[in-house]
Amino acid sequence: MFCLRNNNARKNILLLILLSTVILSNAQPQRPNIIYIMTDDMGYGDLSCYGRKDYLTPNLDKLASQGIKFMNAYSAGPLCTPTRAAFMTGRYPARTPVGLIEPLTKEDSSFGLTTEYPSVAVLMNAAGYQTALIGKWHLGSSPHHSPVKNGFNYFFGFYSGAADYISHKGDGGKHDLYENDAPVHPEGYLTDLFSQKAIAFIKRKHNKPFFLTITYNAPHWPWQGPSDKPYEDSVNFRKGGSPAIYAAMMKSLDDGVGNIMKTLDDEQLSNQTIVIFTNDNGGERFSSNGGLNNSKGSLWEGGIRVPAFVRWPGKINAGNITQQVAVTMDWTVTILSAAGAKAHKKFPLDGIDLMPILTAEKKITDRTIYWRTFQRNNQKAIRVGSWKYLHDEKGEYLFNLVADQAEKYDLKEKEDVIFKRLKKMYANWEQTVLKPIPLQHGSLPRL
Repeated sequence: MFCLRNNNARKNILLLILLSTVILSNAQPQRPNIIYIMTDDMGYGDLSCYGRKDYLTPNLDKLASQGIKFMNAYSAGPLCTPTRAAFMTGRYPARTPVGLIEPLTKEDSSFGLTTEYPSVAVLMNAAGYQTALIGKWHLGSSPHHSPVKNGFNYFFGFYSGAADYISHKGDGGKHDLYENDAPVHPEGYLTDLFSQKAIAFIKRKHNKPFFLTITYNAPHWPWQGPSDKPYEDSVNFRKGGSPAIYAAMMKSLDDGVGNIMKTLDDEQLSNQTIVIFTNDNGGERFSSNGGLNNSKGSLWEGGIRVPAFVRWPGKINAGNITQQVAVTMDWTVTILSAAGAKAHKKFPLDGIDLMPILTAEKKITDRTIYWRTFQRNNQKAIRVGSWKYLHDEKGEYLFNLVADQAEKYDLKEKEDVIFKRLKKMYANWEQTVLKPIPLQHGSLPRL
């Protein structure tokens, strides 16, 4: 009789434990995995879903169709380092010293990201996420600037602004491929290696949610396809290339992203993983900027408007297209919000949480966004709603981007009140950020 009562008591205790677990699970839903993919020097019109006609990007097109596609997404800068600094810190590039370098070169060894400015990876780690960065860093080459010193539990990639896709040599023709802080020498095409490492990371056993940043260097020069030979002249990576080679680079990138998405399906992780895809600035020689004015290095639309889309099955409806204006720092804020991570009190974020707009809980909201370049050229820009004020070396302009995204019609004289208001807003903002750092070495523009 005693054993029976004891067994019933045990069953009741087990039932209570099970019930408590279910209640706790419902109260604290599993936080999503997050994958942030940033490509390099991709023009606004370089994907077939954004208008490219001479080659196809079926996997990226599919990914865009499975979520929400942005028509007014921007990079925080028109060059590599400033935009990457903005993503890592969630703040305007001009708020951190490394973000003032346009972009980092081998002569800039004293500059780089440090824990003095907490990165998104540091904040995600503090929130209980496993973090990894695979691909291009370009935020400092000294040991204390490395990704693993800035919150990433795992790093596979290179430090320079560009690297040979086959020999893996970077600035100065030196070997530049690392796993964590150790140099590694695998054979293979960089884009493929990055995709393979991302897949291997996803397939690991994860005891907590993961935050995976994949920063492909494709389709940035040197223009090399998977079947090409190592680049002979590592001093000038910008020689050569062709539309056919560019198409081959884009195919490797598209295939890699497709394989990563297939891995999420195979591992049954798709529904619990947010995937964000975007790019760091406008395109160059073989890119299509989709009819936008100018290109990389410029604050005209062709230098800063980028493709972007987000997928989260079950949370974000498929097949949506949005005119919402977004910028690099918004992805940082959105990632931290989705993860339940908190920003550092001393370093308030400059972006907004886009998730309520992605999930259709809120309507499109007007934005005010600022840009500045100094070292390569002296340009200033602000977008307020549909209006954009631009100041470059030739003069000042005012455009209505809703009516004129190609920036053909300067309205500063016709809309003098708006022109003066935006110009004043920009001047006030510039007082809140760091002063530019003059170029200390060399005389050539740095791309």
